[in-house]
Amino acid sequence: MTRKDGRSGGPAKSATKSATKSASAKFAPRRAAGAPAWSVPLKVDAIPDTGLSRTIEASPEICAAVAELAEVRAIFGLKATFDLSRAGEVVHVTGRVTADVGQNCVVTLDPLEFTIDEPIDVLFAPVPEEGTEAHDAHRRKTDEELPEALIDGAIDLGAIACEFLILGVEPYPRKPGAEFAPPEVEPDGPHPFAALAALKKTEP
Repeated sequence: MTRKDGRSGGPAKSATKSATKSASAKFAPRRAAGAPAWSVPLKVDAIPDTGLSRTIEASPEICAAVAELAEVRAIFGLKATFDLSRAGEVVHVTGRVTADVGQNCVVTLDPLEFTIDEPIDVLFAPVPEEGTEAHDAHRRKTDEELPEALIDGAIDLGAIACEFLILGVEPYPRKPGAEFAPPEVEPDGPHPFAALAALKKTEP
């Protein structure tokens, strides 16, 4: 998934930066059993010309499902706000997703908590019909140039929030001051090539 601001999908570098039965094939991370983690569908026809604002909050059960999806210890207070506007068939979605995320330090394994506040900025548009010039032009574009696919005239706010939340999860959480120390090597231990060196000395 690529956002309108050009940032590619994938783990974010900071936990303060910142799915689901989705209307988009790319907005479709699911739990192992295949059930949606968070689904809040919205028909595009419900967005008036003046735009629409929505706020959604996840239940504890949904927070647990999203935590499993994001591979973190826990998620609390998951909430997302959206501002949606339309320009013809193109839907522009902006907003923020916030949550408190519990993880473990990758060095000490101590429990840590981070607050995620991730901006949302993404475009949706229908995929042109096959055989048309618009579809040919669509196929020539890269993923970075394409909006998210608008399917069946709906978008899924829960899926969008879930996707952007995962972008904000710290991939390698570390306790302040914790540093990984490689195992010490005995300085007096035998050199791995000592036997070979000794063999060469005995050769005529």
